[in-house]
Amino acid sequence: MRNDFTCLDVTYDDDVLRITVDHPGSALNTVDDLLHSDLTRLFRELKQENDARAVLLTGRGRAFSAGGDYRWFKTLRTPHRLAELSRDARQLIWDLLDVELPIVTAVNGHALGLGASIALFSDVIFMAESATIGDPHVRAGIVAGDGGVVAWPLAVGPARAKEYLMTGDPLTAADAERLGLVNHVVPDDALPDAALAFARRLAAGAPLATRFTKLAVNKLVKDSLNSAFDASTGYEISTFLSEDHVEAIDAFLAKRSPRFTGR
Repeated sequence: MRNDFTCLDVTYDDDVLRITVDHPGSALNTVDDLLHSDLTRLFRELKQENDARAVLLTGRGRAFSAGGDYRWFKTLRTPHRLAELSRDARQLIWDLLDVELPIVTAVNGHALGLGASIALFSDVIFMAESATIGDPHVRAGIVAGDGGVVAWPLAVGPARAKEYLMTGDPLTAADAERLGLVNHVVPDDALPDAALAFARRLAAGAPLATRFTKLAVNKLVKDSLNSAFDASTGYEISTFLSEDHVEAIDAFLAKRSPRFTGR
């Protein structure tokens, strides 16, 4: 795979392909057109990766990815832009699930919104003790349309998923591990080595058996996506055009509490 992304750093470490989210314009690796485009391309190309046996995905700095950039949201208020985004978002998640290589995600800091969904749809999730994970779409006045309505219920059950999706409350690493949302929590300074060691373990396994086991499990995930994904993205588009979404963005940028009206 070529290392010519704008917001991703791609390197090979023997049989492990190491991918680091590193947005040059965002200390928190927030999602905008640049990062969304890179991620869409990344998972499409990973389906054809032949030089690695496992993938290690992490972030640089204080966040894995802190979700959507609110300034970017202000550019997405036309049906045409939303249709393009919905198409790419859908393809991103489906391509992620179709990547045959096992993906180990090392959540080094905040993993919110799309960042959380990508982590939760990967195969084995390590979190740093200081990291947090959550899906705050509702705080922006929009529906979790990037897969959160599937990833969270599969991990923690519908009741707990609805609690966190309807409030947008983030979880600490300890709580995420306790609820079964992630696999392992380790000290911050141990995260890179622990996640890499596990990725190397998977890379050393029987490639066909490992890959096909993953794809078989992901069929269960895809069945759930078939049930809920298109509905959630449709609802997300409608809420992107709502007055409440505009109010959420304006309030965030003005550093005040939003006043929602249900319109």
